[in-house]
Amino acid sequence: MDASPAARRVAFAVIVCVLAALGAYLVGPLAHRSAAPSGKAAIVSSGRTPAPTSVPAQPSVEAVGPASIYQWLPFTQAGLTAAAKTVVTFGDAYGTYSYTENGAGYVAPLQSVASAELVRQIEAAYETAGVAATRQNEKQVSVGTTTINSIRAFGAGSLTFVVLVTQQITSGAGRSQQATDYAVTVTGSGNNWQVSDVELAAAGNS
Repeated sequence: MDASPAARRVAFAVIVCVLAALGAYLVGPLAHRSAAPSGKAAIVSSGRTPAPTSVPAQPSVEAVGPASIYQWLPFTQAGLTAAAKTVVTFGDAYGTYSYTENGAGYVAPLQSVASAELVRQIEAAYETAGVAATRQNEKQVSVGTTTINSIRAFGAGSLTFVVLVTQQITSGAGRSQQATDYAVTVTGSGNNWQVSDVELAAAGNS
């Protein structure tokens, strides 16, 4: 079962703190070494020279290597890229339609990137009598373009992206543009993801 939204936000904050601590750990030893005085060691007040002590060698930045945030996340960089591509493909198809298409024609491009249940819901909404009549009467044609703005939430098998779908709409009244923010959730793993939910971003979907 996925963690709650609050738990995921806490986990993300912990990741940021860990990265900050790691940066301090790597930079700190280097700063101390650069600030150490040169020349002979100072003599203590008793006149005796302190016995040399051995200081464990600190690993260099090159030895440690750059930290990767993906080691603390439940997906790889390749997995995140695949999920993002799925969301963009979905958003472009979701915002693209023509008054000449019926519901089945409209959702055909969605079937490869969305769950069967979500596709059925979108098809039913597309064929709603009032919406369909307006689209046909005004001879509307829309082309959608999707831009990912952020990741709202994530879990072991899901990611929720906040995206902007911009539609260039042509109708009998001329041309217009409509931009809408959506929260799009994908489920899966590795390179296999599918959209399982889409909501207006302001409505939640976390």
